[in-house]
Amino acid sequence: MNHPLLLLVLTGAGVWLFKLWRDDVRAAQTGRPNPNAFPGAAPAPFRASLIAVAGSLLLLAGETAGEYALGISDQQAKLTWLFALYSMLAAPVIEEVIFRGWLGFDRWPMARRWAGAVAASVVFGLLHPFLWRWDDAGFAVTANLKGWFSFGVVFLASLWFYAARLGPWNPQGSLLPCFAAHAAKNVGVVAIKAATGHMAGLW
Repeated sequence: MNHPLLLLVLTGAGVWLFKLWRDDVRAAQTGRPNPNAFPGAAPAPFRASLIAVAGSLLLLAGETAGEYALGISDQQAKLTWLFALYSMLAAPVIEEVIFRGWLGFDRWPMARRWAGAVAASVVFGLLHPFLWRWDDAGFAVTANLKGWFSFGVVFLASLWFYAARLGPWNPQGSLLPCFAAHAAKNVGVVAIKAATGHMAGLW
């Protein structure tokens, strides 16, 4: 995942995906909605994004405090700046369109929708390499304290991103607050890693 060409392609894909999503929002606003529009392609009140970002930053603060309290802050993975760029610009769009968009369970009753959100959040957490790693040494399970803690944080973050879309403060179910919340979380992570010496070069 740290291959520079792959990261550049994925970053470009994320930016292009956001453009397509924004085009669908604009089409709906002009009265010519795209019948194949992306899920959540609707405007959102500013306060919806503000609430979403505030919640993400609170989660990040709790994560940082928890790592220090558990004595695992020095076990943070190092990031390259190119991966950081991808995580701030593209990952929030790609992951939100997939999980909070296509897996937003829009047509389900609210109780089943939240059950689906919990299940999808488990998958979302497992897809992040905290309980496992795959590198030059091969595949390995890393179900240690740091792995479970980081998995738990990502699981809770995923639930918050679902709340950012499903909450009453986002009446049209727009993905915009989800993008904002996810991007804020990732920008905060990069800032903390940069401040604590956990960045590892350009790529």
